[in-house]
Amino acid sequence: MSTEKVSIFKPYPFTPGQRIFIQEGPRYGDWEVIGVSERKVKLRCPISKREFEWNRFCYSVEESIDEPWPHPEK
Repeated sequence: MSTEKVSIFKPYPFTPGQRIFIQEGPRYGDWEVIGVSERKVKLRCPISKREFEWNRFCYSVEESIDEPWPHPEK
């Protein structure tokens, strides 16, 4: 198996009470995290106080240079 440069994505670990800023996309702006489940995140706009629940959509990314590719089965 060879190694390659690979981008690794994992769900962002939201925490209730956390204040976040989404820098790009349709959810752009400031939000407060008010709920988190395995599949959903609930956010409140600090200005309008409107609340939205969406499928989890933010991911943190890292790059690894010596990553096996393709990954072996777990």
